[in-house]
Amino acid sequence: FSTNALTINQNSLKFQGNTSPNPSYNTTGQAITCTYIDSTKGWIPTVDDDVTLETPQTYSLQYLVIAGGGAGGGSHRAGGGGAGGYRNSYDVETSGRNSSTETPWTVSPGTVITVTVGSGGAVSSAANGGKGGDSSISASGQTTITSYGGGGGGEYQANADSGTYGSGGGSGHESNVAHTGSDGTAGQGFDGGDCNVTNSIAQGAGGGGASENGAGGGTTSASTGGAGLSSAITGVATTRAGGGGAGSYGQGGKSNGGNGGGGNGGHDSSTDTSGVADSHGYYYPTSGTDNTGGGGGGTAGPSNSTTYGRGGSGVVILRVPTANYSGTTSGSPTVSQSGSDTVIVFNSSGSYTT
Repeated sequence: FSTNALTINQNSLKFQGNTSPNPSYNTTGQAITCTYIDSTKGWIPTVDDDVTLETPQTYSLQYLVIAGGGAGGGSHRAGGGGAGGYRNSYDVETSGRNSSTETPWTVSPGTVITVTVGSGGAVSSAANGGKGGDSSISASGQTTITSYGGGGGGEYQANADSGTYGSGGGSGHESNVAHTGSDGTAGQGFDGGDCNVTNSIAQGAGGGGASENGAGGGTTSASTGGAGLSSAITGVATTRAGGGGAGSYGQGGKSNGGNGGGGNGGHDSSTDTSGVADSHGYYYPTSGTDNTGGGGGGTAGPSNSTTYGRGGSGVVILRVPTANYSGTTSGSPTVSQSGSDTVIVFNSSGSYTT
């Protein structure tokens, strides 16, 4: 059999309850006895040394893969962090950078899907924000789906770091000198804002989100983070992957993070007194929300540069027909039902066996 496999032509009858594919036996020395049961089950192997399902059925696996968000810039007048990359194959929903829905995977039983969930980016004092960690799903015979971590925001007087990011980080601000944010990736997220207005208005630029660019800095309006995107893959519409707001010295007020978990930028008390302030009156930025891929907020003043807006961690969500759900997972995902489907939410890395 291993050299010349035995393939059974079903002639439209069922074998192990299925009409296709044709069962094939390919183990040397294998012994098979088949018994006809009824029109529902058809022929069933009652003796089978291989003891496997010889007519495996494929099914559709839908996914939402979001990477970790970038951190806001340190020091002061800093840029907001970019959101983690956003890739969505569910229903006809929008994917990152307002692109078309991706193609779901077609899977067979017994395939191990490795799930990686990216961490949020970090930053140290007086430095550009750190990049978020990549999130991905991979399996034998499938093209790996990777969402890139969000770009970090630029610190005071700095461009955001260049690189490959889901959404880009906003630039830091410098009086009368232009600085640039980093770019997002097609199909994943938008660009961070630039500070290309050469004036003395002390405000960084917002981080990019899944559905729009971060706002530019150095203006009299708030430099907010770009908005994220909504998905109902879990059965409840939820917006994720918003960019971080920029740090500012009052002009434009507090720069909020983008809808979808983006952290708010730090600010002073001249136009807004919400949040927690240090002894010098600079309000701390906030971090991106974990498991949304939101970017962190940029810092405002040098006296609070050691308290920064880190990026929010990512998330991976799988959705499969309940009739095909195997129940075999690792990494302790949350499992729930939505209609006729089972939803598997990974807030940390793990695996699912189809």
